[in-house]
Amino acid sequence: MITSLKNDKIKLVRALTEQRRERNREKLFFIEGVAAIRAAYLYDWDVRWLIYCPEVEHTDWGIDIIAQTPPEARLEVNEYVLSQLSDREMASELLAVVAQRPDDLARIPLKDDLLVLLLDRPGSPGNLGSTIRSADALGADAVFITGHATDLYDPKTVRASIGSLFALPVLRVPEHGDLEAWLATARAALGRVQVVATSSHATTALYDHDLTDPTVVAIGNETVGLSHYFETLCDAYVTIPMYGSATSFNASVAASLFLYEARRQRAQSAPSGI
Repeated sequence: MITSLKNDKIKLVRALTEQRRERNREKLFFIEGVAAIRAAYLYDWDVRWLIYCPEVEHTDWGIDIIAQTPPEARLEVNEYVLSQLSDREMASELLAVVAQRPDDLARIPLKDDLLVLLLDRPGSPGNLGSTIRSADALGADAVFITGHATDLYDPKTVRASIGSLFALPVLRVPEHGDLEAWLATARAALGRVQVVATSSHATTALYDHDLTDPTVVAIGNETVGLSHYFETLCDAYVTIPMYGSATSFNASVAASLFLYEARRQRAQSAPSGI
């Protein structure tokens, strides 16, 4: 049993919780809680270490997770070490270190009802995690993160996604050339893939634009919106009508409304009986 914070593995875990540079260097990240760890196992992510205290009472789910984890991947710690690794007021019964997945755009299936959410330079880990959760709930095929963005594997992002990070392909695409190459491949395979974004200057309402074609929904940074690069990439701009005094939507809300409208239109256009 590990009883000291000076243990080399524990020092690495602490670094993963605090430092983006360390997460990028090691290609690992930290997750906390039974639900998140169950999702990681369910979707076949590589759980490198499962961290738990044998002196703590475990739920049935927690016991099952410990049992399915190979002995060499289990790190037994005392209650003090567990509490210091957790960022919650009351430490979760299970913590884990998981390997990041490659940002391989070839993972995305090119299909006739393609629906991808593209987030340009998201700045808030909590907003990013919530948006990933909404994208998963609304049946997006993938989420792309472009530009200099908040860390996908920040513990706050992982926690806010409520497990959806593990269920849905979420890919970092920092280079515009990679995005353009993927779009060219997708258009060659599908014939048409539209990139649609919001703009306060647009004259077409979201619900009046056809979203039944293969679509990439582009949502800009919470503060400054989309970068100028997307002015040439986008095929269409729409506006989301607002009826109160607010002048804009939170980026996560805008993404959710966009994806919901796409799903609504596609459900209406589907042949009856399917």
